[in-house]
Amino acid sequence: MQSSLLFWNDGILNFEFFSKRAMKYKRFEDLPVWNDAIELAVKVDSLTSGPEFKAKYSLRDQLERAAVSVSNNIAEGFERGTNKELLAFLYIARGSAGEVRSMLCLLDRIPSFHALSPETKLLKQKAENCSRQLKGWIRSLQDSDFQGERHVNTKTKRLGEAARDREEFLKELAEIRARGAAKVSDN
Repeated sequence: MQSSLLFWNDGILNFEFFSKRAMKYKRFEDLPVWNDAIELAVKVDSLTSGPEFKAKYSLRDQLERAAVSVSNNIAEGFERGTNKELLAFLYIARGSAGEVRSMLCLLDRIPSFHALSPETKLLKQKAENCSRQLKGWIRSLQDSDFQGERHVNTKTKRLGEAARDREEFLKELAEIRARGAAKVSDN
């Protein structure tokens, strides 16, 4: 399992996975999970604009609202500035992704929607993908000591910099050790 560090730095949410490059997000529009959630909502809208939904207003409305709720809750949580609030909104977003999947399962069982089975299968996969990404993000936040942008001050910035410096040093040290081991085995 990878180690990760989550912190705010001058309004930029940073996710650092020590075996990969740091990913920095200043705007929720840059988040891969938000973009996937928007794509889910657009595809759900396309599905519900079909003739099968003409007499099923409440079903169409509920499915559309659940799909839009995923991206909206990611955005709102991101903008709140604290990990506690972000976590709450990410859980709501994840719940909405589950609601989309549940409603798509319902469509699969209603005879008048059977022709949409290929589309609902694809949408269920997209909703599940959003759920998985949200779950990973939630875990990262839960494992973080960082409380969020609202709580950033000079001390927390220094601590974040020290943690990043330490990880960079450990990475360099591991590379030096690996080169040294390679030289010893060559001799």
